[in-house]
Parts: sequence; structure tokens; C-alpha cells
Amino acid sequence: MKTRIRGYQALRVESAKDGTPPSSSAAAEEPRKTLPQKASHIVRSILHGSEQVRQETRDTLSKVLARGKYVHELATHRVKPGCMDEYKSVVTELYPRIVRNLSPKVKLVGSWETDIGDLDTAIHIWEYQGYPALSNAYSVYRADPAYQELHRKLLPLLRERDSQIMLEFQFWPTHPPVAKGGVYELRSYMLKSGTLLEWEQNWRVGVECRRHHEEPMGAWFSQLGNLNQVHHLWQYSDLQVRKEVRESAWSENGWPETVLNTVPLIQKMSSRIMLPMAFSSLK
Repeated sequence: MKTRIRGYQALRVESAKDGTPPSSSAAAEEPRKTLPQKASHIVRSILHGSEQVRQETRDTLSKVLARGKYVHELATHRVKPGCMDEYKSVVTELYPRIVRNLSPKVKLVGSWETDIGDLDTAIHIWEYQGYPALSNAYSVYRADPAYQELHRKLLPLLRERDSQIMLEFQFWPTHPPVAKGGVYELRSYMLKSGTLLEWEQNWRVGVECRRHHEEPMGAWFSQLGNLNQVHHLWQYSDLQVRKEVRESAWSENGWPETVLNTVPLIQKMSSRIMLPMAFSSLK
């Protein structure tokens, strides 16, 4: 029986109608599968309605896709028009204080102001050493009078704020602190439900094509907050270089296929061109 998964090559899968379990030799080989192979195996098996595989998918999806070392938070602050300078003055005092008090278990990956896209918006990406560090940080925030005082100054400057907990893709670790200048681009994708594994398999190839032209800065998929979302972070010296780099990628074997295979998986996408704030770790 031939089954085609969008974005994958045609797969030939032999399915026993009587539900006979796999042979012992096949079972013995299972532990030697790589994580990407296991992800493909899960997707193929789901097509045959295996309840065991559905449970395996629930248990291992994050393990298959994520590095598993860190938890990241994407904080989006929509600032009232005309208040961005005052807002930056407050966070310039508040966020370095958090890093000093909670490091090394809490780090600020970067803080940016949107220059093109949804304007009057600030983006902050935090890195925690697992969920215990995240929970502890929240407890410290609530108990720290100085934090609470600065937070009270911040709130009247905001129109809206949003928090999303994310995991970084296993094949695309977050870049350590660096000062490169230029601009950053945060590309955000709302995927169709159930397509994250397929997205990962294609972008595992696609990011290698892009590495020949630029250094990716980070990629995450959402766990809490708005779900089925993926974010990619890139850095360019300027917008002209961005244009040239993106055009050059089309000459790489694998990049056109990555775009062709992943576009049908997207419900909505957006791009922000951002400028780093003075205290940002990536700038």
C-alpha cells in the first residue's frame, strides 16, 4: 500500500490486517533509530490508526523535536504610541536586574524594538534552565519589591502583552551572546494542527542550505500560550544584504524543496524587522 505524506517521498508500508506485532528482530533494531528516523516512523504509523503509536507521539513529540536543555519564553509587549522611549528606560533598568539576580539559570537571549512590521512593539526572548528555573523565576518576581515597583511603572506604558513558552529545535540551537550590529528578523508561522513533525523534517534540510549564506540565530516551537507556532530568528547587516542572502539560497540544492513542502503547512505567517536594545545579549 502506497501512502504519500505531503513534503515526504512516497513511502511503501506493509500493513498486516490481523494486527500481528512486529518481529523480534525489528523490535531489537528500534532503539538504534535516530531521532529524525523515529519522527518519520511515528508519522507513518499514525496513518494506520495505531493507538500505541498515538500514545508514543504524545509522550515523545517534544523529545524528538527539541534539544531538551532549555525552556524559552517569548514576551511580546505592545507599547502605547509615543511611550517607547519611556518604556525602554524602564526595561533597561528592570531586565539587567533580573539577569544579575537569577543568572546562570535565567538568561536574556535578546531584546528588540520592531522597526518594520507591527510597530510600537518590543520583543524579549528569555532562556531558562528547564521548567523548574522558569517557575522559580516567576516566584522571585512576585516576591521582589524592586521588581514589582519597576513592573508597576511598566504596565501603564503598554497597550497589550503576551507570553509564550517555547522549546528550541534540536537541530537549531540558540546562538550565544554576540554583537553583530545590523538588523534582526523574527519570522513567525502559525502551522496547521498536526504538521509540526513535517515542518521539522523539511527545515532540518532547509537550514543547512541557509547556513552557507548566513548564520541562523535561533528557532523555537510553542508549548504554552498560542500553540502550533514556530519562530525563526535571523541576523543581517542590513536589508540589502537580507535581500541578497535570501535570493542566493534559491541556488542551493534542497532550499526550493523546503519552501515548496512547507508552504502548504502554514495558516498564517509574519515577519518583523527588529533593532536590538542597548542591553540585549544579541545585538
